[in-house]
Parts: sequence; C-alpha cells; structure tokens
Amino acid sequence: MILRNILTAASALALAACAVGPDYQAPQSASAPVATGPFVSANGPAVTLAPVAGDWWRLYDDPVLDGLVADALASNTDVRVAVANIARARASLRGARADRLPQAQIGVGANYGRSPQGQRLPGAGREDWIVDVGASVSYEVDLFGRVSRQIEAARGDAAAAEADADAVRVIVAADTTQAYADAASGAARLDVARRIVGLLDQQVKVTQRRKDVGMATGLDVARITTLRDQRAADIPAIEADRQAALFRLATLTGRAPAALPAIAADRNISLEITDPIPVGDGAALLKRRPDIRAAERRLAADTARIGVATADLYPRITLGGSAGSTGAGFGDIFGGGPVRWLLGPLLNWAFPNQEPARARIAAAEADTQASLAAFDGTVLRALEETETALTSYARSLDQRRELRAARDQSERAARIVRAKRDEGASDSFEWLDAERTFAEAEATLAEQDGQISRRQIALFRALAGGWSG
Repeated sequence: MILRNILTAASALALAACAVGPDYQAPQSASAPVATGPFVSANGPAVTLAPVAGDWWRLYDDPVLDGLVADALASNTDVRVAVANIARARASLRGARADRLPQAQIGVGANYGRSPQGQRLPGAGREDWIVDVGASVSYEVDLFGRVSRQIEAARGDAAAAEADADAVRVIVAADTTQAYADAASGAARLDVARRIVGLLDQQVKVTQRRKDVGMATGLDVARITTLRDQRAADIPAIEADRQAALFRLATLTGRAPAALPAIAADRNISLEITDPIPVGDGAALLKRRPDIRAAERRLAADTARIGVATADLYPRITLGGSAGSTGAGFGDIFGGGPVRWLLGPLLNWAFPNQEPARARIAAAEADTQASLAAFDGTVLRALEETETALTSYARSLDQRRELRAARDQSERAARIVRAKRDEGASDSFEWLDAERTFAEAEATLAEQDGQISRRQIALFRALAGGWSG
C-alpha cells in the first residue's frame, strides 16, 4: 500500500513537471537576410547556380583520385579521431538518458572482529564474522527538468561532434584532392621545364656550330648556356615539391610514403574542371556547411545547460528504498537473520544561500552568449571564404587567359627572331632575349595551371561538399 501510494505521487509529480530555463530557438544570424541569395561573386561563366555535388572530386573524372579520396575518408587519422569523439559524445548522451531510470545499488561487506558485550548479535560470539548485505533503489523525480535539460545538452553535444566529424571529412577530401593535384601539377611543370631545357640544349648546339664557322662569338655561347643552366636549375626544386605532395598524399590516405600506390604518381596533366562549377546559393551553403551546424548545435547545448543550472534553485526530490540484513556469517544472512528496510522520499535543497547556483546560471548564460557570437562568426566566415574563393578562381582564370596569350605571342616572336637570325638579319642579343622571354612565359603558364586547380579545390572546400557521402 505504501509503495503504491509513493509511485502514484511520483507519477503525479512527473506529469506536473516543467523544465526550467529558456527553451531553445534556432538562431537567426545578423547576416541571414542577405546570406540566403545568390553569391555576390557568382556572376561569371566559370560557375553555375546548380546544387553543389556531394562527391565533387568525381567531377575531375579521375578514377585514381576517386579511390584515393575513398581511402582517405576511411583511413585518415584525423577522421578516426573525429569518429572516436562522436562515440564519446554518444556515450555521454547514454549516461544522461540513464538518469531518467531508477538507480539500483547492491552492497556486501564482511568483517571479522571483536564486538562489545552489549552489541553482540543474537547467537554470535564476541569474536566472529559480521556480514552485511543491502540493496537500494532510488529515482529522481525530474520535477524541474534538470535531467531532461541535461539530456538536451548531451544531445546537442553529440550532434555537434557529428558535425565536427563532417567538417573534418570536408578538409580531408579537399586536402587529398589538393595533394593529388599538386603532384600532377608538379609532373606537368617538370615536363615543361624539361622541354624548355631540351629546346635550349638545341640552341646551345646551334650557337656552338655558328661560333665554329665564325658567325657567333664565345659570348653568344656563354649567354645561351647560362640561360639553359638557369632553367635546368628549376627542375630539382619542382621534383622536390612533387615528392612532398606524394608524401602528403600518403599520410592523408593513412599510409606510409613507401606504401602509396605507384599509380598515384602517374598523372602528368594538371587537374582541372573545364565545365562551369556548380556552387548553389547562400541558403544552401548555410544548410550544408558542417561548421555552421556544429556551432548551432553547441548553442543549443549551452542553452539547455542554463536550464540544468536553473534547476539547482529548486528542490531535488528523490524517491528511494533500501533493504538489508546483518548477521554472523552468510548462513545467518540467508537463513532469516534480522532484516531492515526503508522506504520514502528524499528532498535536497540548497536554501537560503543560493548564490552558488545563481553564479552557475550566470556562467551558463555567458557561455550561451559566447556560443551565439561564435555561431554568427562562423556564418560570416563561411560567406567570406566562399566569396573569396569565387573571386580568386574567376581572377585566376582571367590571369591564365592573359598568360596564355602572352605565351603564344612570345613563342611567335621567338620563331621570327630565329628565322631572322638564321638569315643574318638579327643579332644575338635580340635572339637571346626572345628565347628567354618564351622560356619564362612557358614556365609561368605551367605554374598558373597548377594555381587554377588549387583555386578550384579551395572553392569546393569553402562550399563544404564531400561529407554527406
């Protein structure tokens, strides 16, 4: 009868319970009204407003790259750390949810000693084993929502950890693609550098033959040889950069450098998407960026913690019961020895000094304000990164267009000067200057091709594709 009355009272209290503290409302960033339209910089032929592809690296149509990104998303050490953080956050959520259930404890103790004459148990000697067995059950009535707010905060932490892992996947996919692109660009630049050196080798031979027949001087040979050696000196640096990109690619895919497949180094054409890049709009960006989602979930968790702290202003009611027995040895315990039991509610209330609880509330409110500011900052940075990446990509295309025209003109000029020189209508200074200009234009254009791939990947990274898969 008593137990039934207590359970009835607990049910009534639970139905009447209300969670103290503010209810969470999804924030609206100060920039949201202007952030949901088209991007300011998405106004050229290089991009389209079509939705961003989740697996954007497949737009490069390179199966080797597809396999490397898949390996990185599965084996990268940063991804593994992020996944472990998710597991830890989910474990904390399970622990918070467990507070809604009754908590049971069992205790068993045994001591051997001498008891005073007046404290002997019936049938026991003054020196004997004293065994105590007890069990207790307690249940917190969540009258003011402390437990529910704690679960709400833990749920926000778990969702933030998942978003953090998605953000890591965005970075890993972009870094892996970038390392592969750098290796390919390095190979392309090596081809250009070696072709230029080969061309200058031919010119050195031609100049030497002209000197042998008295049509050129030793100074002419020295100058063209110097230009050839300067261009040859670029090759070791390019090779070192390419090897560094391959080593970085191995680390990103969870491999030692020696374990990187040889096929990863086969591409010698710069990585580039020639079609317009799908970028979507601001509204899609705000929904897609994992760092924005993580910031919003942290704000939700910190808002719930205000309720957890506020609940400490009110009484905490726990229903509990215990039963046990103490006897001389286990035989006496299980043989019907003296039994004790208790049943009833317990009220804890920090009153009248509630200043510590109010200080915790103020701290939780400050944390929430900081999280709101962090959310606004994350939105603004996302827009900044995307607009900057769009502008940089468009300007890089413009720059390459001009460099390509300059390269074509310098090549045409070099051919004209060579012909004039063969006819004796041009001096060695004009010819040498034309060869140097063409070599520099060719090398600069090769570097710009690599820059284009970096700008594309930076744009995809800002757009935050790659985690949904």
